[in-house]
Amino acid sequence: MDTIPEILLKQKAFFKSQKTKEVSYRLSLLKALKQEIVSNEQAIYEALKKDFKKSEFETFISEFGLVISELNLVIKNLKKWAKPKRVKSSMLTFPSQDYIYKEPYGSILIIAPWNYPFLLAIEPLIMAIAAGNTVILKPSELTKHTSQLITNIVQKIFPETIAQSIEGGIETATELLAQKWDYIFFTGSVPVGKIVARAAAKHLTPVTLELGGKSPGIIDDTVDLKLAARRISWGKFLNAGQTCIAADYIIVKSNVKDAFIDALKTEIIKRYGVNPKESVDLPRIINKKNLLRLANMLEGSHVIFGGHVDVDACYIAPTLIDVPNLDSKIMSDEIFGPVLPILTYDTEQDIENIIWHYDKPLAFYIFSNNKTFIEQAIKKYSFGGGVVNDLLIHFGNHRLPFGGIGASGMGAYHGKMGFDTFSHHKSISKRGNWIDPSIRYAPYKGKLGLLKKMFKYFS
Repeated sequence: MDTIPEILLKQKAFFKSQKTKEVSYRLSLLKALKQEIVSNEQAIYEALKKDFKKSEFETFISEFGLVISELNLVIKNLKKWAKPKRVKSSMLTFPSQDYIYKEPYGSILIIAPWNYPFLLAIEPLIMAIAAGNTVILKPSELTKHTSQLITNIVQKIFPETIAQSIEGGIETATELLAQKWDYIFFTGSVPVGKIVARAAAKHLTPVTLELGGKSPGIIDDTVDLKLAARRISWGKFLNAGQTCIAADYIIVKSNVKDAFIDALKTEIIKRYGVNPKESVDLPRIINKKNLLRLANMLEGSHVIFGGHVDVDACYIAPTLIDVPNLDSKIMSDEIFGPVLPILTYDTEQDIENIIWHYDKPLAFYIFSNNKTFIEQAIKKYSFGGGVVNDLLIHFGNHRLPFGGIGASGMGAYHGKMGFDTFSHHKSISKRGNWIDPSIRYAPYKGKLGLLKKMFKYFS
């Protein structure tokens, strides 16, 4: 097998051939990719089950189904997206016709995470190929069965001059980041995101960083608590809480706290049984290292439900924590597991003190029937994206850009936004020759007044 620099060199050479700029060629690759993924549907379910006991239902709703939907969207719209877009010209550039051309960046590096290992590897790959780039993809080394399947699919569909999947751990990632890329797309933790950003800065390479953070959920006393508990238990414990946009903690109005906790306990038992370890619908923590990290977070916490840990089985029960200190272990970092701290508030100042104690989160959730309270919260707090009266569902709308802000990331993708992310927007003015106003040419004496009027009225 060629070395990483050799593969990249071949891809750069092929990109210069201009073949990837042919929309028909991109579409042929994407259609073949869709066919191969569909034919491997059962294999995808089996790989994710082997990696961390993910059920077929969760795999379909959070990985396979979303990938096929994205492929269908791209295949249907790519010709339209790729066309130059004409924009209104300015009187200051008269006469001209102005356009925005969508141009591929070139060589793309995609580093995928382990929590949704199929979706978060294949979706950016789809968009990078749709935009006309070449790609080296590094799937996660922690989900070896899924990563091997991804590699097999990529090798079967794409020539290595177009796309290549390279498996490996930290050493492989380090070598990949040492290369000069035209764009880097990374999904993962904040600490690793900083490493990626430093590597990209060396070559002034543009990046998209899809990170995470402590995403809050607010519950006031105007909502149906049973409905809120049902939706929160689904969104928090999906994928065993290993979701970057899961609610990291809940802030509930103090006068409904006890009723909400009771409703949440009831929902957890209803969904996963009295002994969730026996449930086929609750995935496992990805490995012992992450399980021990979560167990360490629980030390010193006031567990009011769950808390059972089985290190050998990489299992931790859906767990509720009562009113932790803002500087406690459980609140010091993103949890990324099936553990939900529950805090309380009485005033909006209490909410501010909690949310502004942490960096800007990737997601924000508010459960309320008070429209004024909702709108004030949406406008007050800075976050990547959010939902009113539910969790996670904004991720499923391809018309909504998905991405973070501040410590939770930079850049966005999904749907057309994904195509645009992997495209350079090249501005072009096509100047007419039938007239050539003399005002811009020297000598300038006597022209300044007319120029000022032009800027005032026509810019």
